[in-house]
Amino acid sequence: MTRVIHTGDTHIGYSQYHSPVRRQDFLDAFEAVVDDAVDDGVDAVVHAGDLFHDRRPELRDLMGTISVLRRLDDAGVPFLAVVGNHESTRGGQWLDLFERLGLATRLGDEPVVAGDTAFYGLDHVPVSRRDDLDYAFADHDAEYAALVAHGLFEPFGYADWDTETVLTESDVDFDAMLLGDNHTPDTAEVAGTWVTYPGSTERASADEREGRGYNLVVFDGDAAGGDDVVEVRRRALDTRPFVFVEVELREGEGESRVRERVREYDLTDAVVHVEITGEGDPVTPAAIEEFATERGALVPRVVDRRDVETDGDVDVSFADPEDAVRDRLDEMSLSTAARDVESAVRSDTVPDANVRETVKRRVEERLDEEADLDAFDPVGPDTETDEVGGREEEANGDEAEQEPDGDGGNDESDASDEANADEPHTGESDTDESAPDPASTDGQVSMEDYL
Repeated sequence: MTRVIHTGDTHIGYSQYHSPVRRQDFLDAFEAVVDDAVDDGVDAVVHAGDLFHDRRPELRDLMGTISVLRRLDDAGVPFLAVVGNHESTRGGQWLDLFERLGLATRLGDEPVVAGDTAFYGLDHVPVSRRDDLDYAFADHDAEYAALVAHGLFEPFGYADWDTETVLTESDVDFDAMLLGDNHTPDTAEVAGTWVTYPGSTERASADEREGRGYNLVVFDGDAAGGDDVVEVRRRALDTRPFVFVEVELREGEGESRVRERVREYDLTDAVVHVEITGEGDPVTPAAIEEFATERGALVPRVVDRRDVETDGDVDVSFADPEDAVRDRLDEMSLSTAARDVESAVRSDTVPDANVRETVKRRVEERLDEEADLDAFDPVGPDTETDEVGGREEEANGDEAEQEPDGDGGNDESDASDEANADEPHTGESDTDESAPDPASTDGQVSMEDYL
């Protein structure tokens, strides 16, 4: 029998809402997983990618992570992991550093045995490179086998990776696929194999309303009832409370009604999201945020979803601005990559809060592919570009970051908070901060400084 903790999408280093407290929350959640692993004496902790929120984590995040991994190592519990899209670099990976320090094992096509189960790994691979994968894995002589992978796999949300293809073309018959990237926990059976996401360990988006946690996965035919050799149990984590206050204003109601609704909740040390709908009088979001802060909220966010009505009749006639923009773009010799960025900025499918992350990821994917560097050369005016898709790191987180994160991820949707709050990243009011400010590199380190 093998018992492992399956986790992922810890996104350490994410200063959600520009809050240092929230940054610490992400490390604390990872530490809580490790605490449970040590207390339970599991055979391994299996991490399915996006350990870090950014490919250039700051020194404090690295040191904090190393400290947590040392505790796991001192307890004799191996840390087995793959590389996610958020943390992936063109050279060595941070996971390689931890492996050199004796604190982790980077999974790949060779089996790593924990208990009586062989574990293999599949790092995040951009969609454009997946046709080149041959899913060739070395043989093993363990009782069971599991593939740990980072990506958006079918049949789950935002999927762009055919799970059945992976399973049928692999040289190894897997009993389970332990996945990361999609921040929503879920389990399904594909081609006779259990496929599961543990979800993120902290809320990387206001869309992630359900409690956070991880999976305890048991490989044992008897423990699973005899019909299957895999049992997946969901375990909860005690994380930062998020409070969601929905206020539907009727005619004549306004700020006092919103305050009344906010008073109904315990806001102590919570991230608070207030959503206003209905009719009623105008409400100043900043005033409600100040009120929530006075009542103990760590981070207050208010979004007013009502249409703004104007007095009197307005008769305006003008050409379609979208047509005007397209005409002007057609006159410019933009590169394919530039047009790709432009489509992401203006796309209806990418929430405003996710534009920065979307642009960053798409440019990085092109840079990662030497064959695609021609995309940065100027081209003729009529070049066609693909529209931005709904990947997890764009729609969740990461994002996704669903993207999905996905950030699946990840990764993080809803642009309207941007109009009423001056930040976040992904999610109702989470402004992306995954790309470091080029004007300030204090505390930033590169992989080459360590390897």
